Amino acid sequence: MNLTDTLLGEAWYWTAWAVWLPLFARCVLRAPWARLRDSDQLNVWLGMIVLLTVVWSLKAGVKPGLGFHLLGATVFTLSFGPYLAFIGLSLVVAGITLNGAAGPFAYALNALLLAGTSVGLSQALYRVFSGVLPKHFFVYIFVNGFLCAALTIIGVGFCATVLLALAGAYEWDYLVSEYLPYYLLLGFSEAWLSGMMMTLFVVYRPNWVVTFDDSRYLAGK
Repeated sequence: MNLTDTLLGEAWYWTAWAVWLPLFARCVLRAPWARLRDSDQLNVWLGMIVLLTVVWSLKAGVKPGLGFHLLGATVFTLSFGPYLAFIGLSLVVAGITLNGAAGPFAYALNALLLAGTSVGLSQALYRVFSGVLPKHFFVYIFVNGFLCAALTIIGVGFCATVLLALAGAYEWDYLVSEYLPYYLLLGFSEAWLSGMMMTLFVVYRPNWVVTFDDSRYLAGK
C-alpha cells in the first residue's frame, strides 16, 4: 500500500483523480455533519484521523508500494458511517502524503485504495451480516468488529495485488506468493485490535458508534 508517484503509469493516477474527486464531493455533500457539532463526537472523529495517520505511517515493506500497515477502517465506518469515514480516511491519506510516506501525485489512487475500498468493504459487510444474522450484542462484536475487520484488510490487500499486477508494477506470481499471503496474517492483528476497540466503544461509549443501538442489540436479550 502507500503507492509512490512513479510506480504506475500516469494514466492510472489521472484516472484515480477523475474518480476520487466526484466521490469525495458526494461524500462531503451527504455526510451527517450535524453529528460533529457535538464537541465530544468531533474530538473522537479528529482523534481517529490523527491516530490512524500515525499508524499508517508506521509501515513495513522492502519494495515501493508493497508496504503493510493496519487500517482501522472498520472501526471508523462502524462508528461514523461511510461518508464521514471516507472523508476522515482521505484526510489520513493526506497526512501520510505530507509526511512523505506516500507520493502526492498518487494521492487519489491511495485514497481510493486505502479509504474507498476499505470503507466500501466495511459498510457492505456490515449490511450483509446485519441482514442475515440475529441482532445480538456478541454477534455485533465478533462479526462486525472482528470478522469484518479481518475480511476488509484482506480485501484491500487483494485489490492492491490486482492493481499492481494489472499496472505491470510487479509480476502476478511474485505478488501472489510474496505479498498477498501477508495480508492473511495481518488480518488477525486487524481483527483483534478493531474488535477490542469496538468492544470498548459499545460498552463504555455507545453514543460514539452510529451503527450500534441498544434497542436492537440489547433489549430483550
